[in-house]
Amino acid sequence: MSASADALHIVCPHCHTTNRVRVADMRNAPSCGQCHQALFDGHPLALDQASFDKHIGRSHVPVLVDFWAPWCGPCRMMAPAYEQAAGLLEPQVRVAKLNTEDAQAIAARFNIRSIPTLALFVGGQEVARQAGAFRTAKDIADWTRSHL
Repeated sequence: MSASADALHIVCPHCHTTNRVRVADMRNAPSCGQCHQALFDGHPLALDQASFDKHIGRSHVPVLVDFWAPWCGPCRMMAPAYEQAAGLLEPQVRVAKLNTEDAQAIAARFNIRSIPTLALFVGGQEVARQAGAFRTAKDIADWTRSHL
């Protein structure tokens, strides 16, 4: 939590600027102070080598990451449910994806051995992990909420 208990740090999915957002404003579609785009849009954020640590380490909301690859059949099958889960979980949870082919160093750092793998980060630390595809957005949202 930030220095003030009534504000959260939220990293913009567009320009990656860290914003300070009052808790009371989280449900009112907050926008970035730098680029003025929505901080949450109900879609998974595509992370890469450059943005991963910033979003995991600086965001005060939990971050759910789907470690995936474009060649992975189960990853492609789960993608629509994961997309829908973003609408169920945001703004309480940032929903993100990391292509392990493009970010092999991060996948290695977190010892990702099978994909898809969902990992939930709170306060910059991994608190839960699940390998394998989920079938529905509700299953993804329920699993995430059960670890918060």
